[in-house]
Amino acid sequence: MLPIAKLDLVLRRYEEVSARLVEGPDSATFVALSRELAENETIVTAIRAYHAQNAEIDGLAAMLADPALDPEMRTMAEGEVDEAKERLAALELSIRMALLPKDAADEKSAILEIRAGTGGDEAALFAGDLFRMYSRYAELKRWKVDVLSMSEGTAGGYKEIVAEVVGRGVFARLKFESGVHRVQRVPDTETQGRIHTSAATVAVLPEAEEVDVDINEGDLKIDTMRSQGAGGQHVNKTESAIRLTHLPTGIVVFMQEERSQHRNRTKAMAVLRSRIFDAERQKLDNERAADRKAQVGSGDRSERIRTYNFPQGRLTDHRINLTLYKLDKIITGEALDDVVDALTTEHQAAALAAVEGDV
Repeated sequence: MLPIAKLDLVLRRYEEVSARLVEGPDSATFVALSRELAENETIVTAIRAYHAQNAEIDGLAAMLADPALDPEMRTMAEGEVDEAKERLAALELSIRMALLPKDAADEKSAILEIRAGTGGDEAALFAGDLFRMYSRYAELKRWKVDVLSMSEGTAGGYKEIVAEVVGRGVFARLKFESGVHRVQRVPDTETQGRIHTSAATVAVLPEAEEVDVDINEGDLKIDTMRSQGAGGQHVNKTESAIRLTHLPTGIVVFMQEERSQHRNRTKAMAVLRSRIFDAERQKLDNERAADRKAQVGSGDRSERIRTYNFPQGRLTDHRINLTLYKLDKIITGEALDDVVDALTTEHQAAALAAVEGDV
């Protein structure tokens, strides 16, 4: 059974917020209340439909209780009861999902980090393929991608690339991408047609704001140096590159993409905040899940989560045993939603089972 008292509270709060918006509050309050109203609209619609469906079932039950009911009408009403109960069960499930505790970071933008793993040049090329996949996916979602730092591979691709992906709900859609991605394909340099295996590591961190993480300047070791690599003669003239070391955690961030030391520091601080915020989240998640192993989103970035097999056109996500033969569309970002939706559904189902198991 659904917690009816809790559903009534949700409806009451929705009506209160609607009434306050009509009163014309100040702009900041109006924005906050409008967002709350939008976030709750789906569950409120489902709750109202749930109550209406229950009322319909009660009405049909009363009709069937009448011994004088015409046989033909009885048969019709019995069929309608079965259909109404199916709709009610679907509504109940959607409401249970909506009532699950929300991840506070889900609405945030994200820091995307991709690093080539085992496999040399082929691993760097694969890291480049993954970055293009996420960039195209972001473009389809109308998110903005801003590269913060990168180290190019000798034959193309990236040894490492870090980017900011800006948009509402980015972290919710990308958070299950963290882990080791493995590729199986025939490299362009392979003359005998042998399949090579290489890997890249992906980390997706919720972008932290200053209010999320308080960094004490005294906890930072700041080193400046001349930029290395591309940049023309400028690299030998100014110390624009910056390395931040957060002493309490040992987290190090190096940034040299911008010609301005100030801009490099700003970008480095953004990445540092996100890494500290993510480390704190991981610690809390591990403490909460100490007695159970989550199927999705365990946070173990050394775990092999997915295989991209190009000769077979196959993608396999090992966490949920999902296999799709549309690798060409997934690697371009076009069908990545098929994977993300499956992971999200599995995570919600596991969360629902955990909540109900604790009751």
